[in-house]
Amino acid sequence: LTYVGVTAKTESTALKSARTRANKHFYRARTEGKDWLLCEALRGLDSKEEIGVRVLAVIRGKAEAHKEEVRIRRALAPALNTDTRGD
Repeated sequence: LTYVGVTAKTESTALKSARTRANKHFYRARTEGKDWLLCEALRGLDSKEEIGVRVLAVIRGKAEAHKEEVRIRRALAPALNTDTRGD
């Protein structure tokens, strides 16, 4: 199952930033009990190391990054994205 999300570059590389964001998703799925598809899938994993992370694009500017996320979501139709604003 796949999920597409946008994040800011907060670490030394885009991939490290994406992994940090994935780890936050994993932590929140375990502690907040949301019934979102992503959270349910993450709760089914034994550890955060099971999450595959790829950087699909590096975009400057928040608005442009969100536009690119919508474009990628439309192209890939990821199963775990439930917030489809902009689609």
